[in-house]
Amino acid sequence: MKLLRGLPLISCVAFGAAATEPAYIFSNPPESERAGYKIPTPYESAVQGRRLLALTTLGTLATVFPDDSSSKKRDDVSSQENRPTGMGGMPHGLMEYVADCEDEGNPTMLAINVETSFKNARAGSNISLAMQWAPPYPPNKRIKSYYPSFLDYFLGGSEEAGNSKEKVPYSAANLPRFSVLGYIENVEPEKTADMAACFVKAHPDAKYWLPGNRIHESEFVRLVVQQVYWIGGFGDRAYIGWLPVNDWKNITRKEIEEIKLPGEKKGWNEWSIRDWVEL
Repeated sequence: MKLLRGLPLISCVAFGAAATEPAYIFSNPPESERAGYKIPTPYESAVQGRRLLALTTLGTLATVFPDDSSSKKRDDVSSQENRPTGMGGMPHGLMEYVADCEDEGNPTMLAINVETSFKNARAGSNISLAMQWAPPYPPNKRIKSYYPSFLDYFLGGSEEAGNSKEKVPYSAANLPRFSVLGYIENVEPEKTADMAACFVKAHPDAKYWLPGNRIHESEFVRLVVQQVYWIGGFGDRAYIGWLPVNDWKNITRKEIEEIKLPGEKKGWNEWSIRDWVEL
């Protein structure tokens, strides 16, 4: 019997437990179909990432403040009110509306020109966008956040989803997320109408900030992806690392539509502590 360190070493035979396969929580599974676990390839992970981009509409856009002595800063960024001195080179992350409006996986954003992130980008900042998958449904059964009691461990008690004390009813660490790094590029004027229709479909309230509005100067931009860093979930069952950019850009809509991410439908299960045991 192989059990996790710290869990009671008690035979399950007396409980009539059936043999199960190990989940290899602390190491990668062996290259064996018998093991029942196959870590996705980088290409399969890129398909998952493109589906995440297609279904997720919020991200965190990270930029860097320009150097205080930069003339570009004085010309372009100095209008940021009450900006403290000494901020040059400091990273800055803010929530951003995102839409998947082009076929190459370059996220579309509506740049409000008074926004700090886009001022930093115009001043020459490097830029990255982090996005994470938030399932619309909680799992039927989930990983618990407390050390299991004897009965919880062997009988599966207290694993129901939707515990009212839980602020996040799923394990975010067990779900996909990525960061794309690249640069901002203006969308061609002739594509503005199509971009507006796509973007407003993802963000209905954005109709008030479309290019030509009377409130803010704005324009559609794309984040041209140069690198992709992917975390598919826990490393014993998901790929973690850099993805080939060519794979990311060449994935088809058909491939994106043929897969599902965890929690897109009701009835999914996070693996529980009972899966951590080899009997």
